[in-house]
Amino acid sequence: MMNKHHPPDRSLSEVHASVDVSKHTNRWKRVLSFFGPAYLVSVGYMDPGNWATDLAGGSKFGYALLWVLLMSNIMALLLQSLSARLGIVRGRDLAQANRETYPKGVNFVLYILAEIAIAATDLAEVLGMAIGIHLLTGLPLIWGVAITVFDTLLLLLLQRLGIRKMEAFIIGLVAVVAVSFLVQIIMAEPVASEVVKGFVPTFPNDEALYIAIGIIGATVMPHNLYLHSALVQTRKISKTSPGIKQALKWSFVDSAVALNVAFLVNAAILILAAAVFFKNGLGVAEIGEAHQLLEGMLGSKLAPILFAVALIAAGQSSTITGTLAGQIVMEGYLRLRINPWMRRLLTRLLAIIPAIIVIGLFGDKEVDSLLIFSQVVLSMQLGFAVIPLIHFVSDKKTMGEFAIKPIVKVSAWLIASVLVYLNIKMVLSQTTGFFDESGSIFWKSVIIAGGFFFLALLVYITFYPLFARRKAAGSIDMHPELTGLQQLETPSYKRIAVAMEFGEHDSQLISHAIGQGKTDSEYILIHVVESPSAHMLGLESDDFETRNDEQRLHFYVQQMQEKGFNASGHLGFRNRSKEIARLVKDQQADLLVIGAHRHRGLKDWLYGETINSVRHEINIPVLVVNVGN
Repeated sequence: MMNKHHPPDRSLSEVHASVDVSKHTNRWKRVLSFFGPAYLVSVGYMDPGNWATDLAGGSKFGYALLWVLLMSNIMALLLQSLSARLGIVRGRDLAQANRETYPKGVNFVLYILAEIAIAATDLAEVLGMAIGIHLLTGLPLIWGVAITVFDTLLLLLLQRLGIRKMEAFIIGLVAVVAVSFLVQIIMAEPVASEVVKGFVPTFPNDEALYIAIGIIGATVMPHNLYLHSALVQTRKISKTSPGIKQALKWSFVDSAVALNVAFLVNAAILILAAAVFFKNGLGVAEIGEAHQLLEGMLGSKLAPILFAVALIAAGQSSTITGTLAGQIVMEGYLRLRINPWMRRLLTRLLAIIPAIIVIGLFGDKEVDSLLIFSQVVLSMQLGFAVIPLIHFVSDKKTMGEFAIKPIVKVSAWLIASVLVYLNIKMVLSQTTGFFDESGSIFWKSVIIAGGFFFLALLVYITFYPLFARRKAAGSIDMHPELTGLQQLETPSYKRIAVAMEFGEHDSQLISHAIGQGKTDSEYILIHVVESPSAHMLGLESDDFETRNDEQRLHFYVQQMQEKGFNASGHLGFRNRSKEIARLVKDQQADLLVIGAHRHRGLKDWLYGETINSVRHEINIPVLVVNVGN
């Protein structure tokens, strides 16, 4: 099939190496061309899930958990830099690296866990955006959840515009969130000396531990590790030692700036909650309640508006990156590529269904609890992403001189140990309470079995790479063994179909078709009538457009016959892509020539779907001719 092809072993193949950093002669422009991936990653660190945990932590314990945010940010910076290193040096995202290292069964479990993490992330984004819409407009929460389905169109548009445009859009949304909270912090006037005390490590009680783990889960997110290792590959760099060193250097700077912005936003939310609610003895754990109280506490109508706008911006930005992570995970683990809109819709429905069920059964009051729970679920998935990542970037056989240094390795393993320990402690504390209250032997058995499975899998992925025989670097089984070109047979096309547009590019399409044919080839000119009458009556249609199209088709056929070509014409009706496919099959064509207009943005999605639909319906080669804008 002669359509545009993206190699399946490249992360985000549509934009892989699409930003050429070497083309800039100006040093600063070259440096800035490296910036962007970390900002897409950083939005996951300030998504609505963080709001629930930050508000709960600040309103219940004041500034006491600020040190958890700082620790989480340091963890995030180290882990994201390791993720970027994997992508830059090996040209592998985390999912692909897992796939070439672990057995199939383990990889499938890791894939399911990664999808659960993405679904939990998207759940937080759906709820956050719905709450923001409700606070700003008064629309019922359950309708706000349903509306979030339609942001699929925005993602598709951004993907068509290219990675740099997407990065610019995300940075704009991050700026909205940051400015909104900067204004609110100025209004709240927190006491600086009390804020500083919040950076001294302490856990007031078990509830603080639960919220702290939620903060860590909301900050250090597993899907971001998959995402960053792929996004850095959108930069086309020199694969020499100096080129890789330069990419690693500026990628780290990109991460440091972006993640510190995310830290400041999270700290602002917690400080705002502490200064306004904790100070007044209000243990606010709900986003909606916080919004309602802001006006009275700060004496300004602007504060709650900024709060709602920032919430919507945070949800919208993080939902885009969550979908990209889902694409990376699915392609890396399963080698399965589906249309972006289908992937987006699937991810969104997985988040919407549990949200609607919870709201329908328990009402709006349980939404914030669901947000915090989603962050705890994320935290529990972290070990399954972090541990393999540390193994990969420590391996000198695959990383060469760019394998991490011993001090970095020790720090990374210490972070992984802390994360796993906190998760186990949190699970034990939660299940102990359940075991004391519940008499259900079935659910107790399920929890115990799940806990053993959880621990066994962690142990397995930790030690397997140390004892198993390593496969050769780059051993993802994407292609058969390289044996050289076999005997080549040049195809001869006897019946060539041409999808006519009846516009200024018809001659160009016919010329390309003739270029593929031989002296005895037959050219089958096809056109689909799309008038209202044609849609209703099909072959029985006899309106002006149908007659005009029939005359034009006959004219083209006659012109070709006069030039000595064997040609025939056939009209189709109603659905353009289905009719083209039907006519091609009915006329037993062995090649289809069709035009593409290189539309950008939404037009590309609207008009470009014809080619995608047709090529999936037929099993012959397709020559796609770019015929202008």
